Amino acid sequence: MSSCKPCTQPGSVGDCRVLTPNPWPWTRVGDRWTYSPPDRGSPLPLPTGTPAALVAGEARTLLGEVMPTESGSCSTARQAKQKRKSHSLSIRRTNSSEQERTGLPRDMLEGQDSKLPSSVRSTLLELFGQIEREFENLYIENLELRREIDTLNERLAAEGQAIDGAELSKGQLKTKASHSTSQLSQKLKTTYKASTSKIVSSFKTTTSRAVCQLVKEYIGHRDGIWDVSVARTQPVVLGTASADHTALLWSIETGKSLVKYTGHVGSVNSIKFHPSEQLALTASGDQTAHIWRYVVQLPTPQPVTDTSQQISGEDEVECSDKDEADIDGDASSDCPTIRVPLTSLKSHQGVVIAADWLVGGKQTVTASWDRTANLYDVETSELVHSLTGHDQELTHCCTHPTQRLVVTSSRDTTFRLWDFRDPSIHSVNVFQGHTDTVTSAVFTVGDNVVSGSDDRTVKVWDLKNMRSPIATIRTDSAINRINVCVGQKIIALPHDNRQVRLFDMSGVRLARLPRSSRQGHRRMVCCSAWSEDHPVCNLFTCGFDRQAIGWNINIPALLQEK
Repeated sequence: MSSCKPCTQPGSVGDCRVLTPNPWPWTRVGDRWTYSPPDRGSPLPLPTGTPAALVAGEARTLLGEVMPTESGSCSTARQAKQKRKSHSLSIRRTNSSEQERTGLPRDMLEGQDSKLPSSVRSTLLELFGQIEREFENLYIENLELRREIDTLNERLAAEGQAIDGAELSKGQLKTKASHSTSQLSQKLKTTYKASTSKIVSSFKTTTSRAVCQLVKEYIGHRDGIWDVSVARTQPVVLGTASADHTALLWSIETGKSLVKYTGHVGSVNSIKFHPSEQLALTASGDQTAHIWRYVVQLPTPQPVTDTSQQISGEDEVECSDKDEADIDGDASSDCPTIRVPLTSLKSHQGVVIAADWLVGGKQTVTASWDRTANLYDVETSELVHSLTGHDQELTHCCTHPTQRLVVTSSRDTTFRLWDFRDPSIHSVNVFQGHTDTVTSAVFTVGDNVVSGSDDRTVKVWDLKNMRSPIATIRTDSAINRINVCVGQKIIALPHDNRQVRLFDMSGVRLARLPRSSRQGHRRMVCCSAWSEDHPVCNLFTCGFDRQAIGWNINIPALLQEK
């Protein structure tokens, strides 16, 4: 071991490190660089003109190295100093230190010949600088967690001696220590995933803003919105059903409420428009379903404000109830009100959770928490059939756009297909495949049904083969009322975690709608609805943040990126 001048003792003395015969591990031989591992604790000076790749590789080597072991008073002083510095580094990050840290690689790269444009090189340098900062944060947090583990192990050892008056067995202490260590390890993994996800999302921001844009917010309900639907006849309006006991019709272009329906005395859980007339069908917690007629006059459209350029589309920001108070206006107070329905359907003994029109609009189907679905005649309001068979409460019902088919979903983890095409035979098919409540099941083109569940999966089924799904989409949150863009076969998934994701029928993820502190949903997203031909908004979502949102999805660009 060599001595450090002017030190007289071998090893580390004062504030210097032990020198090694080969302090720089990279040696240039001709056109190649040869790596010689340095001794632990040796300083690694960076010669002028060192390639940036070698600098980065050396930095990774240093991160993997164990801190040098020092002896004497220098070792004790250095450990105390390192403890104080590590905590301050995790809190204070000055601009000058970042410039000093990134200045050396930047100078080296700028001094080399490159075919990349200067703007591209500058962007790459900034991105790699962000990556370096993220991993440095993780490294500092790792050191803190290791110190916590050591402190916890010492505390457990001390407590083990005090509890029984004697030392606990090594097995008991090891069990407690390993349990605490696993918790801290899980915390470290979570921190790592959160940090790296921000890095990855920075590459997707531009694409997300261009493909999925928030166009209009529809604000006026005083409670959460359960359902959203788009009229199928002219004039095309948006309908929302809310827990505030009302249903509202909106102008899609201006975002103004046109009609308020107040005929229910319970939460309005569903709204659907007649296929050819200006009629709306609503289901309520007051155990009834109402059919009511509306007449609207659309206001003059105003220029649409593009809010997608205001903030990154992939930001994840928690919002408080105070933020939600900002949208607690009553924009529906000055619009016409309908208080009495044309028809009231009253055969259920529990909450009516959903309702829909059969093809042709002469019959309706309702789903209830009394475990039954009822088929009604619209003209006479009479009950035609009571569909029984589910073991628990129903959650949704949907009708086929061109055939007399009905699908009902339930909390019993199944959904059922009811066939009314033959008046003499009403066949029933049961689909089993989910492990939790089936929140919705909807028809698509052809012979396919798409089901969503609280088990965080979406399954695509072929009606000719009920044994297993043809595609399964796995997500990280429970899924509510889904909707399918029939023409393009795109599934919109509203989640409990405030996200809305788009998938194709084969299970490939296409996009996630932008969400941040200033745009997107702030609470659970309850429902989605496509309006493929509308020029302004072709997708609508609603949630328990009391608002509905209109989106413009650039479907050709979305499918091209796939």
